[in-house]
Amino acid sequence: MHVVLAGGGTAGHVEPLLNTADALKRRDPAIGATVLGTAEGLESRLVPLRGYELSVVPKVPLPRRPTPDLLRVPGRLRAAVKAAGRHLDEVDATVVVGFGGYVSVPAYLAARRRRIPVVVHEANARAGIANRLGARWAVAVAAAVEGTGLPGAQVIGMPLRQSIAQLDRSARRTESRAAFGLGDGPVLLVTGGSQGARRINTAVVDAAPALAQAGVQVLQVTGPRNVDEVRRALGDAPPTHHVLDYVDGMDSAYAACDLVLCRAGAMTCAELAAVGLPAVYAPLPIGNGEQALNARPTVDAGGGLLVDDADLDGHWISEHVLPLLLDSSKLSDMSLAARRLGHPRADEDLADLVLAASR
Repeated sequence: MHVVLAGGGTAGHVEPLLNTADALKRRDPAIGATVLGTAEGLESRLVPLRGYELSVVPKVPLPRRPTPDLLRVPGRLRAAVKAAGRHLDEVDATVVVGFGGYVSVPAYLAARRRRIPVVVHEANARAGIANRLGARWAVAVAAAVEGTGLPGAQVIGMPLRQSIAQLDRSARRTESRAAFGLGDGPVLLVTGGSQGARRINTAVVDAAPALAQAGVQVLQVTGPRNVDEVRRALGDAPPTHHVLDYVDGMDSAYAACDLVLCRAGAMTCAELAAVGLPAVYAPLPIGNGEQALNARPTVDAGGGLLVDDADLDGHWISEHVLPLLLDSSKLSDMSLAARRLGHPRADEDLADLVLAASR
């Protein structure tokens, strides 16, 4: 059996793809796994690091509105489908699993021509063009959340790393805090994803004096591009404010904190629900609004707060986030509410669908 997994561009596509490959390998190390991706996307770095072969397919961006680039799409797509088909033939693919993004469309089309079964996984609350296409002839369609618009989709959650899916925050709390130099008392984790989020960083810097005065510790993960700017802006930061450019192993950061201030990417929302971690979501205000939709189920269930990017500043944090950090009972209720929406076994459930499709 050889599984070809297609997806890339963002962590929301690449991480669930790799986590599904890991789940399949745990079932049977003899299962072959190849990843279709682009040479430019995040997958070009992450896939080899996880020990999988990356087969490159040309990137075919689909313009959101009529432009001259639209005329070039058919030719580009034909070349990408041909490349994807060549990779499928080289490994004698048994099943194709698509996670959306630029690479999935040519992978779906090449698989259809060869009568190779297709399994689709949609990470976002609103399905993209690629997965809306692939779902038309897929033998199984899975989704991270309800309401994707894909017919017959089974809601299984987002395939997560085992270090996150099996995290016991209470058991890891003491050692994780010690690793970051944190002590007792409330801890706010601030993260804007792997690249950081300037709006979030600026708001937290502005709120730093109020947070420190209230005894709140801050673990601010700025992103590599923003760390120097944040450190300069903080000046002589209090010892309770810890600034890092990147954290390798977010499970430790999750175990160390009581509340997260973050964007609302699909992977972030899924991880926080799985570990039962309350969050204040500030969705990235671009695209079709999918980040706000990603956070909405958790917020509606009482596991988080939602703030518009334009409204997030130091004053808002002082007015809304600070009181929450000082209310341990409220945080406990939010943690339980978030955990009820978590799917820590999503990787295994998707592996089940892939194995069933291959029979």
